[in-house]
Amino acid sequence: MKDQAMSTPDKHKVIEQIALDHLFIETLETQHRDRLDFHDVSVWAVKSALEAAYAAGLAAAKNTSTTSKGKK
Repeated sequence: MKDQAMSTPDKHKVIEQIALDHLFIETLETQHRDRLDFHDVSVWAVKSALEAAYAAGLAAAKNTSTTSKGKK
């Protein structure tokens, strides 16, 4: 099995922080209320969130490649 770049709890924290910082969504948990589960989001906010997610993925991959050097 391949090593994961970051643990699942860490990954969820990063995703939730991106949702809060860029999309102004306070939780990604289902609230079972339309007004809480559906959000109007601008395209520039979506772009910003996608760029942040991409950067987080690059950083995680970089951390994995530097920590796995020397391992076979």
